[in-house]
Amino acid sequence: MRKQFQYTAAAVAAALALATGFAQAQDKPVQLKLSSWVPAQHPLNPSLQAWADDIKKASGGTITATLFPSEQLGKAFDHYDMARDGISDFSYVNPGYQPGRFPIMAGAGLPFLFANAKGGTAAIDAWYREYAATEMKDVKFCFAFVHDPGTFHARKKITVPSDIKGMKIRPATSTIGQMVTSLGGTNVQASAPESRDMLERGVADAITFPWGSIVLFGIDKVVKYHMDAPLYVTPFVWVMNKDKYNAMSTAQKKVIDDHCTTEWAEKVASPWADFEYGGHAKIAAEPGHEIYKLTPDQMKAWRDAMGPVEAQWADSVKKVGQDPKKVMDGLKASLVKYKAAL
Repeated sequence: MRKQFQYTAAAVAAALALATGFAQAQDKPVQLKLSSWVPAQHPLNPSLQAWADDIKKASGGTITATLFPSEQLGKAFDHYDMARDGISDFSYVNPGYQPGRFPIMAGAGLPFLFANAKGGTAAIDAWYREYAATEMKDVKFCFAFVHDPGTFHARKKITVPSDIKGMKIRPATSTIGQMVTSLGGTNVQASAPESRDMLERGVADAITFPWGSIVLFGIDKVVKYHMDAPLYVTPFVWVMNKDKYNAMSTAQKKVIDDHCTTEWAEKVASPWADFEYGGHAKIAAEPGHEIYKLTPDQMKAWRDAMGPVEAQWADSVKKVGQDPKKVMDGLKASLVKYKAAL
């Protein structure tokens, strides 16, 4: 009797395996265009490729993907709309490149919130899932992530908020841009790939950027002063064209859903986090650069100067019918949960 049960169980398992393979064989092949605006050598790209390779494996080879780095499919500023319109099937998006369009996500770009990128990525992804379907309704949200905290890199030393007055600064996010304006500076809009040229030509005096990317984009050749403080992180999202997703089989949709999780956000973001963290030592080893820490009084001055920026963000959230206190309390609680609160 026991043997018969074993044979039956084995037969059922084999039948299930065959059925699964048959079902995957019946799924129509899907070819995905993945768009990344950072250069090919950027550490995010291998992570996105590994993510796509795992999707191919999980789908039995029915979902394959080609990654297009270096703005091949379109400019960095356009990546959200590219996913919406089907120019790309997945897009790497910096929501801060379109100030005012994504006010809830902009809250994650407020200064002095994130202590690190790995826990910070889990925190922002888990938090934003409550809002993504409303704020980014044109696309299918996959996951959110952040880079390791960035800071000011400039042609002159910036130690206190009043130093910003009269400066031309390329901000990483819309909220950093609001900070610059509130302190009497001028924002210079430029995507990451365009930033070195802006600084080299004197169109900008400073930039907010993470450490490793300063070297990657060659910006270390045109700035020499670096504030050693976790000023901000940039929130990013990985989003999908809705029509592409809806045209997939049920099994294929499940594969995509299984790869659009907080766990996958961490996997994709972690190598980049390590890369940015390592940039500090690279710049410190270069001659002619000054990396300086802030005194407790200087740090307090920066925190105190954030009041108008936080108020402006709160107003923008109220305009879309959300409670800014609830939104921010949720983000801060998530940061504490994932050990990433500053």
